[in-house]
This record gives sequence, structure tokens and C-alpha cells, in this order.
Amino acid sequence: MTITNLEGGAEPSADTGGRVLLIGASRGLGLALAQEWVRGGWEVVATVRGPGRTGLHELAEGSGGRVEIENVDVTEPERIAALGGRLAGRRFDMLFVNAGVTNQPDGTVAETATEEFVRVMVTNALSPLRVVEALQDLVEPTGTIAVMSSGQGSVADNERGGHEVYRGSKAALNTFMRSYAARHRGERRPLVLMAPGWVRTDMGGPDARFGIDESIPNVVRTLAALRRSPGLHYVDFLGRTVPW
Repeated sequence: MTITNLEGGAEPSADTGGRVLLIGASRGLGLALAQEWVRGGWEVVATVRGPGRTGLHELAEGSGGRVEIENVDVTEPERIAALGGRLAGRRFDMLFVNAGVTNQPDGTVAETATEEFVRVMVTNALSPLRVVEALQDLVEPTGTIAVMSSGQGSVADNERGGHEVYRGSKAALNTFMRSYAARHRGERRPLVLMAPGWVRTDMGGPDARFGIDESIPNVVRTLAALRRSPGLHYVDFLGRTVPW
């Protein structure tokens, strides 16, 4: 697989576009993904959680009809099911689940309030799999199902600790996707756990290593390069395999 990286290099052949269902796109990495796919000629159905106006609404207004906005809260199963019902009969080349939260990085898991632990785990680990299970039939048989993970979800790479609850939620997400892949062994869909890098967003903070414009175009290129590679892939935004 050949991916553009920050040191330069060859790009894969141009993606021909398609239809993507993007869960969680009101701001940050999700909004940037929607923008990148629109630039690439894709048709985008993207979700927001609340009723307010977001950057996604501005993108939709200037997209020439290529962006549709849906509403869903991934922590509420009934709303996931309702979204599936509204989209019944549609087919997508990709489902990308981006919704997630973080928490205060300081303190050990034992010091974390039960309510906060549950909030992070439900949003980051349980809810994405509920979305995948509920919406998988909307994805073409050779389409891609991708979930936004993190390099901090790697157990092997955890040499410094810190961010314990967030790390645990992403490690759990990875494990649940691995179980999903095992149950769907033999299918032709690529399944992708994407580590976008530490990116300067509201969630990543101002000290993060990469800008959105360094991460997201490479995320999209990496996904394009994996479109004909069935099975589960845990990769970073430059297409490099992340250790489990």
C-alpha cells in the first residue's frame, strides 16, 4: 500500500469517489473528513447530535446537494435504530463511525468516578459497535466499515501510561471490532480501526503534534488504499500498522 506521508512520497491512484455514511461530523475530525470527501467528489450523509447549527450545516449549504445531514446520538440505541430506518434502502460504499469523547488525562483509572468511567466507555467502546451492528446492512458487500480509534488504544505501545480511561476505552473498542471481524470472517468488506494521530482539535488540544490538514487527507488516502483489502486493519493515518 502506497500512502502520501509527511516526508513526501507517492500517492495511490485517485479515488473515484462514492457514498459515505459518516457518524459524528459536526466539528473537529468528523467535519474535516466530510470536507475532504466532498472535495474528492463523494456523496456524504453525515450526522450531528443536537439541533443546533454546526460547521456541517455550512458545508452542506455549499456542497451542491452532495451533503445530507442526519441526527443521531450514538449513546441512545433507539435513535441509532431510527436512523437505520430512515436510511433503509440506501447503500453506501463506506460507513465511518467517528463519534467519541475524552476525559481529564490526569489520575488513575481507580481514581475515576464511576459515572465518568461509564460515560467514556459507553461512548467510545459500546456505542460504535452498536452503530456498526445496526447499520452494517446499509454498506455494500465490498464496502468499508471504519471506526475512529487511536494509537492510545494500542496495549503494546503503552509504555508511559496516562490517559488511562481513554486508553482503556479505545483498547476495548479495538477488541470489540476484532470480535466483530472474527464473527464476519470470510466477508469481502475491509474493516478499519483508524488512528488519526494526535491532532490539534478541541478534543486533541492546542499542543497536539499534527494539524487537521496533515492528518485527515492522509486518513482518506489510507482508507482508499484499503478499499480492496478485506479483513481487519488497525492502521494509522499514514497507512502504517499499529501494534495491538
